[in-house]
Amino acid sequence: MHISDLPDRSQDYLKTIWDITELLDNQPAALGDIAEKMSQKTPTASEAIKKLAARGLVHHEKYAGVTLTEQGKALAIEMVRRHRLLETFLHDVLGYTWDEVHSDADLLEHAASDQLIERIDAHLGRPRKDPHGDPIPTAEGIIEEVPRTTLAAIGAGETVTISRVQDIDPELLRYLAQFKVAPGSRITVDSGPLAGMVHVTVEETQTKFPLAETQLSLITVQD
Repeated sequence: MHISDLPDRSQDYLKTIWDITELLDNQPAALGDIAEKMSQKTPTASEAIKKLAARGLVHHEKYAGVTLTEQGKALAIEMVRRHRLLETFLHDVLGYTWDEVHSDADLLEHAASDQLIERIDAHLGRPRKDPHGDPIPTAEGIIEEVPRTTLAAIGAGETVTISRVQDIDPELLRYLAQFKVAPGSRITVDSGPLAGMVHVTVEETQTKFPLAETQLSLITVQD
């Protein structure tokens, strides 16, 4: 089966399930979480999952969440590859900011041919990460492991490198961009949570700024 054999909405469901399970370290995705991310009501999402299960693309056990079959995972990773390469192309070539790329990549990923995606990959020099630090799968479906530690686990006085920022909060992306913070930036946690805020310093510029405690789990870091 090729990804183009599926309706666009089914493609979105597969990618959404993969996104959720990847962040959960391959634990099953809850139906409610899938529905929320797809902006669907739970009964609607349930029917979509049943159709995917009938095609052998997902497993769904009652009260146990949803997982991808091997074929479903392969198709989902193809969608992830398309999405992240398109985000990188929009950012690096067309000058989109990192908070702008997600929605247009969502539209383009369904229409792009395999040839176009391959040409984009080659033109960009086979990038390993997209603008948010998310790993880009290879054409063979191989995807790099990423750190799991988030800024929420880092204590005052510790210095870490930002490796990844989830793209689900455009406001956070715009906020970080004000301080020239992106994957690769070194930051030090100056104080830790006080009145729901954590204060950090950007090592390169010595710029200090606050982050909401609720945003820390969206930022992945490494030593």
